[in-house]
Amino acid sequence: MIRVSVDSAPIDVGVELAGIEESGAGGIASFIGVVRGDGGVTCLELEHYPGMTEAVLCDLAEQAMTRWALMSAVIVHRVGPMEPGERIVLVATAAAHRGAALEACAFLIDRLKTEAPFWKREQRGERATWVDARESDAEAANRWTG
Repeated sequence: MIRVSVDSAPIDVGVELAGIEESGAGGIASFIGVVRGDGGVTCLELEHYPGMTEAVLCDLAEQAMTRWALMSAVIVHRVGPMEPGERIVLVATAAAHRGAALEACAFLIDRLKTEAPFWKREQRGERATWVDARESDAEAANRWTG
């Protein structure tokens, strides 16, 4: 089962993990990304390209399902304005054993950071700036090629 959601609603981790637990897997791995207040950030706003974003996330989930023989993959991503402490993303994977679930979860978060069409803008006081892609994200994503 693949579930992908891009929405402005808060992420209910309990509901999402309960759904993936129904797969009967022996190992479930998850990652939750949270808005940081680094450097005085008061708001993080994410924009995306509707339709294309979901398609990219579905493609990544399908790659993970095949590569690690997963039973389930879930990607839930927020868009719109968020304050520090709010959840931005949840990635969860389920497999027969923990190793595959853990690797697939890392693959999905690493690759979505560089491949999914999201744009971030940080608000600090009266000033808003777009966030550039980070080299460390590209390096993390590149470890899965080949």
